[in-house]
Amino acid sequence: MQDLSRYSFGATSAVTSSLALMIGLNQLGISKLGIIGALLVIAFADNIADSLGMHIYAESKSKSHTKLNTLTNFITRVSITLIFIGIVIVFPLSYAIVASIILSLIVLAALSYLIAISHGLNPGRVVVEHLAIAILVMVASQLIGSVIRTTISG
Repeated sequence: MQDLSRYSFGATSAVTSSLALMIGLNQLGISKLGIIGALLVIAFADNIADSLGMHIYAESKSKSHTKLNTLTNFITRVSITLIFIGIVIVFPLSYAIVASIILSLIVLAALSYLIAISHGLNPGRVVVEHLAIAILVMVASQLIGSVIRTTISG
């Protein structure tokens, strides 16, 4: 389980943050180049900030594996975000968003399933709960983008 915990935060954060950003910016009519730029900012600047926060939190609790966990989190987030960037480069934006949604749901479902099994929980319940939250993030991002577009473009 320790190995899974090294990846779970980074993977979850990468898929939810990247997807929310893509959906929200797409509602605003941002170009592929703009979305790629924003994903790169998330992949590095936001990731460094989160990794530092995780590192400091982990150090405050224990010195055990903090550097390895921080590095693994960082690499996981960058890797997943780069996959999203690759999808945006390869596909038209509307297809890239659909492909990214599918990828995100698969990653979250797989992580949720593995976590549930390792803790002896009902996998179906855990998967549904986590996917419901991810879908809520997607809907909120869509709504926020729509409200901003409608309010500003009048």
